[in-house]
Amino acid sequence: MSRQPLIVGLGGALRAQSMSERAMRAALEAAARLGCETRAFGGPDLPQAFFSVESGERCAPARALIEALRGADGVIIASPGYHGSISGLVKNALDYVEDLSGDTRPYLDGRAIGLIVTANGPQALGSTLAALRSIAHALRGWPTPYAALINSGVTEAGPHPLTPAETVGQQVAEFALRWRRQA
Repeated sequence: MSRQPLIVGLGGALRAQSMSERAMRAALEAAARLGCETRAFGGPDLPQAFFSVESGERCAPARALIEALRGADGVIIASPGYHGSISGLVKNALDYVEDLSGDTRPYLDGRAIGLIVTANGPQALGSTLAALRSIAHALRGWPTPYAALINSGVTEAGPHPLTPAETVGQQVAEFALRWRRQA
């Protein structure tokens, strides 16, 4: 019997309970409800050592992230929008995916990539999403049709702010489950 699909989430900020990390975890919970195994790498779990192609040394957080991504069937990336783009912490973590370049499934090839952006205002949401989509494509991933854009500066009544993140988690899980059945 084959294992459950593994969905790896990465993102957030170093600040405890950041909106982007909460959204990433909500997406992973939605994937788990559909029968996927999940693994979260929140802000403090991400490698803080700068990525270097030349250096063969990897810190423990980088090794853990790369091994999880190596076995992942889907990935959820959540980033705060800082100055119109993704955070340096999230970009640095994604740079470590270079360590998968020589794998049978290089980079994030054949994996659904769910994208979540949080920002305190609407201006950074679109440009940050465009940057994340570009990175997902460069890493050979398949960005899901739906991406969650969460304006953390809006406090008006309405749908729960994490609901869009749950939709992202559902789409990544559904893709991974279909892919697994066809393999």
